[in-house]
Amino acid sequence: MSLQKLLHRYKQMPAQVKASLWFLICSFITRGIAFITTPIYTRLMSTEEYGQYNTYTSWYAIIIVFTTMKLSDGVYTQGLIKYDKERDKFSSALQGMVLTLCLMWFAIYWIFKNFWNNLFQLSTFEMIAMFLAMWIVTVFNFWAAEQRVKLKYQKLVLFTLCVAIFTPLCTILAMKHTEDKVETRIWISVIVSFVFYFWMFFYHIIKGRCFFSKQIWKYAFMFNLPLIPHYLSQTILNSSDRIMIQRMIGEKETGIYSLAYSISLIMMIFNTSLLNTLNPWIYQKIKDREYDRISQIAYPSLICIALVNIALIAFAPEAVRLFAPMEYYNAIWIIPPVAMSVYFQFMYSLFADFEFYYEKSNYITIATITGAVINIILNYFFIKIFGYIAAGYTTLLCYMVYAAMHYMF
Repeated sequence: MSLQKLLHRYKQMPAQVKASLWFLICSFITRGIAFITTPIYTRLMSTEEYGQYNTYTSWYAIIIVFTTMKLSDGVYTQGLIKYDKERDKFSSALQGMVLTLCLMWFAIYWIFKNFWNNLFQLSTFEMIAMFLAMWIVTVFNFWAAEQRVKLKYQKLVLFTLCVAIFTPLCTILAMKHTEDKVETRIWISVIVSFVFYFWMFFYHIIKGRCFFSKQIWKYAFMFNLPLIPHYLSQTILNSSDRIMIQRMIGEKETGIYSLAYSISLIMMIFNTSLLNTLNPWIYQKIKDREYDRISQIAYPSLICIALVNIALIAFAPEAVRLFAPMEYYNAIWIIPPVAMSVYFQFMYSLFADFEFYYEKSNYITIATITGAVINIILNYFFIKIFGYIAAGYTTLLCYMVYAAMHYMF
């Protein structure tokens, strides 16, 4: 087929298809850049430093649940669909709510900073960067979700790609000339995000002209409060293994496990790309009661994700050789179970969309808490007995239970 015919077909596509295509391409490219830069980071950082950085990201994933209540996730996308006549006001009020929450939690941290620093084993400098990162990333997530719902892909693709390119580029250059590789990597990421995302906060505030709305704040708070155990348990399910390995064995082993986890999560490129495209569409189909159309897309998606994960497992040794020096080679034994768990993560997401839409937060919370508790208990015993490799298999088992419970609900 000629280029001219392809362009003609592209121009004839409906707006929804064009937007979905570009969101998919953008997600692939950004995740692909993270994929490509991993070998550089593993060679610039020792296994201990790589483990320390991943411990930071694990704590980040847990703490952001409290500081932002994950308002940019379920409640926001659902609110944009359900309350489409007040989108500007809704977005503005949630931006104000998140800023207020972040400032409140930062004040609590600052008053007792020595306690928190010892608990998380992070420096004050790293904790300040974490709070800034949590706020600015949430600001972007609000704006990005709005762009997806409105099918305005041009600006979203542009800003996402700019940050995806400039962050590793600036980070790698800075890390070559600094002693503290971990803090450098953390702070460069925050600075680049601020440069590109800062204006989005004022965009929503000026457009919606509503920093505080009792009605919207109450709605968002009451919607997401029951989901906090879900988000927290989900994060624990994703992050507790690295924290527990670091505490029970050491940072070197955390670094090896983190590399395997990072390589396996390359499959999240496909998960996230498809889900970011499908979620607003699925919510709309649920609203329109066109359930049969969802199944026509869901089953091929599940088959596609399964095949991609099998391919990664088959080439696990080659992937580790490509991504890191030989000191990381034991990561090959962790990739198969973690890659398989990615499949079940995608599967549960398809079921959870219905629970989010119909506000059945109790079902979501029960499933996630169950998965997280099982994960912590199994990690505690099996890491002691079999070492850090066992954490990959406990993760797989927990996601199988997790997906099964969402399916039953």
